[in-house]
Amino acid sequence: MSEERLAELERKLQYLTDRQEILDCLTRTSRGNDRFDKELIVGAYHEDGLHELGQQLIKGSDYGDHANHAHAAISEASLHNVTMHSCEIDGDVAHTESYVIGLFADKGAETSRMLGGRYIDRLEKRDGKWGIVLRRATVEVLLEGKAVLPNGQGVVGSGYLRGNRDRSDPSYERPLTAERGGRW
Repeated sequence: MSEERLAELERKLQYLTDRQEILDCLTRTSRGNDRFDKELIVGAYHEDGLHELGQQLIKGSDYGDHANHAHAAISEASLHNVTMHSCEIDGDVAHTESYVIGLFADKGAETSRMLGGRYIDRLEKRDGKWGIVLRRATVEVLLEGKAVLPNGQGVVGSGYLRGNRDRSDPSYERPLTAERGGRW
């Protein structure tokens, strides 16, 4: 294999590795939000990172507490979904746009909301680690309606595992076993 071909393969591998590490960084914040895992949320930001939320500019190091407090105040459960993701990498700087859908079962679980928007992020690779330097969040669609949860009261799907907003959630179980945990 020629040195030129080998160098091209190395560039491609580095691009794919960086792109995956960037996406992993962004999805960690969503998982952290839903599990109230402050370490996951804060760990996605560099020390000087910022999160713009509406007209608030919150330090990334404070965003975990802010998000956990806000989500606990308004909802019984939430699911943050990162969907379409574009990524431009220029050396150790990346600009991304990720569509996000947030689903929230409101307190009392009788109503629910779905927000659709985007995370517009600038990330930097420092000491070999990608982290958010600036996140700007948009909200472009908001739907509200009746919540129907699989709570074991005759609703289709009852008996499914119920997620927990802490490290007792089944996703943290290692090794994952067939033990029957908390259910709706």
